[in-house]
Amino acid sequence: MDHKCVKPRSDTAEKILDVGENLIQTRSFNGFSYQDISDALGIKKASIHYHFASKSDLGAAIMTRYRQRLEAAMAIAEGTSENSCWDLLEFYFTPYFQYADTPDKVCLSGSLAGEFPTLPADMQKMVAGFFHDHQTWLAKVLERGKIHGEFAIQDSTVQMARVLFDALQGALLVKRASGEIKQLHDVVDVFRLILTPTGKHDKA
Repeated sequence: MDHKCVKPRSDTAEKILDVGENLIQTRSFNGFSYQDISDALGIKKASIHYHFASKSDLGAAIMTRYRQRLEAAMAIAEGTSENSCWDLLEFYFTPYFQYADTPDKVCLSGSLAGEFPTLPADMQKMVAGFFHDHQTWLAKVLERGKIHGEFAIQDSTVQMARVLFDALQGALLVKRASGEIKQLHDVVDVFRLILTPTGKHDKA
């Protein structure tokens, strides 16, 4: 995972990123304009262009900040010695449940993937990198849990990581359309059952 140093931004720039991120997650990258951000913050579009010359620049900055924030949180969780592999997996589920609790918000990269062909090339690379990094992290956690007997995985942990990641992302999109938060809970519950070793299913 890439942890490049980023210069501190002004409060205005951070607010622009906050609004832009929310708009991507609820509408899509192509579903909002600088006018929407201008209206939300009560600032001129020229002020937005001052911080982010183009919408592509804004999108790349939003994606970079989003990845760094999630990766930092995952690194902290992984570095906490008390956390089991199950703890790490449950930690990973948390933001999905948080998004599912909203009326229409999905994972930023999941939203961007839905309009992937129309994204600027630099943003396409970032989305692909996000998916790769998260599947790699999941595979590492699943492999460690398999070795330690925490997870019941007979075959490839890489394959399981891909299936789990895809199912979580897909469940959020289905939930957005159906309004049924149970879509996500069902996916997570099934994976908890699949991954729990025989004899531990009834463990409190």
